[in-house]
Amino acid sequence: MKRIKYILMLSALVVGITMVPGVVVGQEVEGEDVKEEAEAFNPKETIFEHLSDEYWWTIAGKAVLPLPVIVRDNEGSWHVFCSSRLRNGQSYEGFHISHSGAYERKIVGVDANGQEYRPLDFSITKTAAGIIISAVVTLLLVFSLARYYRRRGMKAPRRGMGFLEMIVEMIYKEVVVSVLGKDARRFAPYLLTVFFFIFISNMIGLITVFPGGINVTGNLSITLVLALCTFVVVNISGNREYWKEIFWPDVPVALKCPLPLLPLIELFGVFTKPMALMIRLFANMLGGHLIMLVLLCMIFLFSAMGAWATGVSSVFAVVFAVFMNLIHVLIAFIQAFVFTLLSTIFIGLARPAHETQGKRE
Repeated sequence: MKRIKYILMLSALVVGITMVPGVVVGQEVEGEDVKEEAEAFNPKETIFEHLSDEYWWTIAGKAVLPLPVIVRDNEGSWHVFCSSRLRNGQSYEGFHISHSGAYERKIVGVDANGQEYRPLDFSITKTAAGIIISAVVTLLLVFSLARYYRRRGMKAPRRGMGFLEMIVEMIYKEVVVSVLGKDARRFAPYLLTVFFFIFISNMIGLITVFPGGINVTGNLSITLVLALCTFVVVNISGNREYWKEIFWPDVPVALKCPLPLLPLIELFGVFTKPMALMIRLFANMLGGHLIMLVLLCMIFLFSAMGAWATGVSSVFAVVFAVFMNLIHVLIAFIQAFVFTLLSTIFIGLARPAHETQGKRE
């Protein structure tokens, strides 16, 4: 547990020095009255703008980095263009971004009858770009550690590589090996990949300067895919004993025949486990970002009450935002750790015979 303490202390120090100052929502006052600026400020719109997905990347509240749009219309034709063509309500090649209805903030097309429809969309959005960045950083870190061992043998690494190797050893020995036993080496690549991808995505989401600030794991579709990966691994690797305990558990016959009450409960549990993984990660990461944004929006809401209220609310909001950001570093690590731990436990439960054999030996 000392290793976890060192990891969190170092991460909190880095966040406190480099990440927090850039959290404040950018709102410019260009010589207008402060009260009018506060009245024009819409906290709901600002919060959802930062948390929702977009087809471009806003940098420091000013510069806009356009991203590629790749869509297929209802006639089967593909369209590839830059998202800058759809800015400020513009339309291009029959496509525009909807600002209301079921397809709000999504690209829609207009058919021959003038009706809006949702095309097949493979665009690189801000969240998709964040996934790519997290994946690239994960690969660079892992391959760097592997290259170090290939060049220098079993000599213990130092500094950055030593910190990375400490995390790998902690997750592998204290989680994977302790739960899976002999099956540890078989499932370790998946479990370690999941841990580092989630942890790096969480940490990049705390960095407010480009290319950070994207709340990847606060997107329900991303946590859904991660949970589905664990669901597939668990049920594919499950042995005969696992499926027997689901469809014919070792309970009195009255609980499973003629009405299969307990088998239905066990089968329901197969699907609730990945759902718990999905909701837990999504809710915790979204909640942390939401709290910080709400605290910082207080600065602009209290600005209508005058300079004194603005100063007091600014100090209060920034101090608590810094505190919450440091707490969020702890949450970022814990959520990656818990997701990996629960995935490991679910895999171990799907292989009860192997687990028993590993304990006996």
